[in-house]
Amino acid sequence: MLNDPYHIPVLLNAATSALITDPKGLYVDVTFGGGGHSREILKNLTSGKLIAFDQDNDALENTIDDDRFTLVRQNFRNIENVLDVSSSKNISGVLADLGVSSYQFDHPERGFSFRFNNRLDMRMNSDSDFDAYQLINNYDEQQLQKVFSLFGDFRLSESRRLSSAIVNARLINSLETTFQLASLVEPLVPVKIRNQFLARVFQSIRIEVNQELSALSEFLDQLPKVLQKNGVVCIITYHSLEDRLVKNFFKSGNCDGVLEKDFYGNFTKPFTQLHRKPVTPDEAEIKLNPRARSAKLRIAVKN
Repeated sequence: MLNDPYHIPVLLNAATSALITDPKGLYVDVTFGGGGHSREILKNLTSGKLIAFDQDNDALENTIDDDRFTLVRQNFRNIENVLDVSSSKNISGVLADLGVSSYQFDHPERGFSFRFNNRLDMRMNSDSDFDAYQLINNYDEQQLQKVFSLFGDFRLSESRRLSSAIVNARLINSLETTFQLASLVEPLVPVKIRNQFLARVFQSIRIEVNQELSALSEFLDQLPKVLQKNGVVCIITYHSLEDRLVKNFFKSGNCDGVLEKDFYGNFTKPFTQLHRKPVTPDEAEIKLNPRARSAKLRIAVKN
């Protein structure tokens, strides 16, 4: 698998140069994937160590042969428990690249893309009991509307039209494949926006199947507990739902973005953002890797 273009790391230099403040420190890459970011981190460490997370069993084949490196198969929502078990706290820096890997998109059997015809799957963790097929065929109309409204940013009328079409179609036959779902959706929208519309439909389903936003919220809530003072966190997002959670958390210490006060009436703010606006790829990187176009990197330091 190392010979495959598993995933081109996005904003590689910007993220790793901000992340590493101590070459002897302990760092965590919570989205290992193809290992691009992890390899760059290790290049810049001396006696420091790196722990990486990935819930996708396929990613484990990309592991790095380095005594300073440990790879664990876990969702990053379990970061505190994993670090407790390994007696690894007081982390110098945490990196998260929240994008779906190119490998997952480009391998038809994973069922992430409407470009290929395969079973509706979309699980990032192949051991999970719940997949896109079950969602599409078992969620009732109201549940489907909620998924499309919340995670695809569809208008209410669009969510209703989508949900109704799915529910009516599966009365005749279950929807089993990506092409069946795409074929059902395509007549509902003009040709000129069809691919963009389909991408939002598939994104909505993927987010719900993998509980991506709840996992991100849980991960963010644990960061103040695992990072040492002046520890750095770098998070790369790819859509507004993720970015809003990260932005709010860095601003206020919670995903609602509302500053809270301690017992003495002082505002508690566990992080300071390094940049008011997120770092984005330049045109050269986008030309090399078009999937980087929507990436936003936010960097914060623990107070």
